[in-house]
Amino acid sequence: MVNLNARLDQIIPKIQEDKFIEGRGLGNEISFYVFDYPPEQELVVRDYIKHVKKEFNFEGSNREIIEFDLYKLLLEITKERRIFERIFDMERRQGKEQLFKAMTTFAKPEVFLKKIQEQIGDNNVVFLTGIGKVYPFLRSHTILNNLQEVLDHIPVIMFFPGKYDGQSLQLFGKFKDDNYYRAFRLVD
Repeated sequence: MVNLNARLDQIIPKIQEDKFIEGRGLGNEISFYVFDYPPEQELVVRDYIKHVKKEFNFEGSNREIIEFDLYKLLLEITKERRIFERIFDMERRQGKEQLFKAMTTFAKPEVFLKKIQEQIGDNNVVFLTGIGKVYPFLRSHTILNNLQEVLDHIPVIMFFPGKYDGQSLQLFGKFKDDNYYRAFRLVD
């Protein structure tokens, strides 16, 4: 089995390939990729994401990467809806179950998609992060299923703390998500 650092080192060459940006070789499927990793390696992956973005995000680069941390987007949404300040009080007074119900009434995929659409700009590669941090309010397969409506011509890499076998997502190696067949493993 290839170790995590060796797998991380394959990300930049993959993104540099023309077929990555053009989506060739995927049988006309959308260019969605999953980079799965052991959840305990989260900080290593976060640091590497910063490194990858630095490699490409400079003037004259033909790859412009934008990162969407879904947890940060969730916080942004709560602040825009003026409920951020009340979240902690609600959890304390009403419990976690009530907080979960309240949050899922507005933490819908279409709200996240709208934010992504507003912020995408001229970027031609999308990184999705914060998957573990935003759980259980947003599920990874749900965002991927809905994201294809918005980003059908832009490669998306979801950094996933868990396991992806090409058919199903297992967050933290414990929580099995619904099957998702449309993404490819970025690095085996």
